[in-house]
Amino acid sequence: MDVQTLTYIFVGGSFALYIGIAIWSRAASTSEFYIAGAHVHPLANGMATAADWMSAASFISMAGIIAFAGYDASVYLMGWTGGYVLLALLLAPYLRKFGQFTVPDFIGERYYSKAARVVAVVCLIVISFTYIAGQMRGVGVVFSRFLELPIESGVIVGMGIVFFYAVLGGMKGITYTQVAQYCVLIFAYLVPAIFISILITGNPVPQLGLGADVAGGVSVLERLDRSLVDLGFTAFTEGTKSRIDVFAITLALMVGTAGLPHVIVRFFTVPKVADARRSAGYALVFIALLYTTAPAVGAFARLNFIDSVHEKPYAQAPAWVKTWEDIGLIAWIDKNDDGVIQYAAGDAFEGRVAFSGEAGRHGERLLDNAPTASANEIAVDRDIMVLANPEIAGLPGWVVALVAAGGVAAALSTAAGLLLVISTSISHDLLKKTFRPQITERTELLSARASAAAAIVVAGYLGINPPGFVAQVVALAFGLAAASLFPAILMGIFFKGMNREGAVSGMVAGLIFTLGYIIYFKSPWFGATNTAEHWLFGISPEGIGAVGMLVNFAVAAMVAHFTAATPQNVRSMVDAIRMPGRASD
Repeated sequence: MDVQTLTYIFVGGSFALYIGIAIWSRAASTSEFYIAGAHVHPLANGMATAADWMSAASFISMAGIIAFAGYDASVYLMGWTGGYVLLALLLAPYLRKFGQFTVPDFIGERYYSKAARVVAVVCLIVISFTYIAGQMRGVGVVFSRFLELPIESGVIVGMGIVFFYAVLGGMKGITYTQVAQYCVLIFAYLVPAIFISILITGNPVPQLGLGADVAGGVSVLERLDRSLVDLGFTAFTEGTKSRIDVFAITLALMVGTAGLPHVIVRFFTVPKVADARRSAGYALVFIALLYTTAPAVGAFARLNFIDSVHEKPYAQAPAWVKTWEDIGLIAWIDKNDDGVIQYAAGDAFEGRVAFSGEAGRHGERLLDNAPTASANEIAVDRDIMVLANPEIAGLPGWVVALVAAGGVAAALSTAAGLLLVISTSISHDLLKKTFRPQITERTELLSARASAAAAIVVAGYLGINPPGFVAQVVALAFGLAAASLFPAILMGIFFKGMNREGAVSGMVAGLIFTLGYIIYFKSPWFGATNTAEHWLFGISPEGIGAVGMLVNFAVAAMVAHFTAATPQNVRSMVDAIRMPGRASD
């Protein structure tokens, strides 16, 4: 059976499972739609949290970044995993004890202000749509390769599936769907990693295989370092980022994780505060399975990629090279007209891949882009490395199909969670709690489903026209969360003196500063050169959320100092949240 048929079976079977779960767990009330009725078992919530948190960036893009950035990519491992620990220990139990439906709900009640609630909704929507662009892009990449659909069509198919189970089941349907998606994605990630580790090192544990010896008595990392240095690259185990940028990106990812609304809301779905702590512990174990494997997957992928393409005649190139070339995610340009692929440091060509539609003398797809002066002749989109890894290693077709199903599961699980927090913030926080408090529960539920449908359309557009590769887009979303929601949540729990004026001013200042910096350096509108010499303090757009967080804290503290004190009833509420209670624990 060929790979495409197997992929249709695996992906189609997983879709049937998700839809079946959505029908079984259809939400019948706003409580079920928003927080699954707060009846989810901690173990199931831990798996759902892991699936919600491990997005397409974790499954598809992170190992690709590690493969090409090496040591520099450690910021993603440290930031994302450290941030989850920060969220689980510092915020989740207190937010669960507060007992509301959404993050804007907490901010609106804690800061006794409709304005604070509305600002929190705006921050949440900006963060969520930035994040969801990366997820839909991941869906499009998977479909374009394995189901031979254009990326645009793949995004539309993904939109349809998410629409069905997110709109029908709400948080209840999403939770149990994410349990299934976690099982699919972790199995799909570990199986090829184990196979490849055995092939390269003879060790079936990828984490140990990364430090094991290959042929010639050298370790995987030592051989990869030598190969990259010979080709003109920086050694895999050496970093090129400045220390301040590494610190800023790691911090932004950590506190951004702790401020992500779609992850925070997962802790509202369990019955008790103690269950929130247990589910956080379970989720950490489930997340660690993938995150401790990712460095090995990235290193193996880069090593196999070099062995597969460098100095190989294009006519004899592996089939996967030409397959990915067909959809524009690999490109080769024969600069010296020898018909042989030369892989080296430097860009293969200027701008983005643009095929002319004609074939060259050696069978290559001719590019409209003018080549650069570097010796490198091949460009590869880093988002394909995990997906292409089984093909590069020559694994069986069913493993390739399994990875495709896992990539779709990772992207859809997070996309569904993001769409839900968008829809609930609009229907619950804007309509019910702000502009139309008189609406019935039935109308509120209909509004939530309509908001989810509208959000899916916007998400699809962003997936077709993303501002960067998957993990890069996601990193920007984390920075926005770090600069806007995290300080307001942290101060709301631990600083009784923070008032509504300070919180609102801080959120607005942090969001505007961070978003403005990102737009200036990432968009083509301003013509800014996105290089280190132009960055503020040498901090990249991926790390600027750390500075935005400090701006938020500083503005909030200054405004709070010169405005009215927090009311006594709010101070008492904060004390109640922070003090252990027998009934809630």
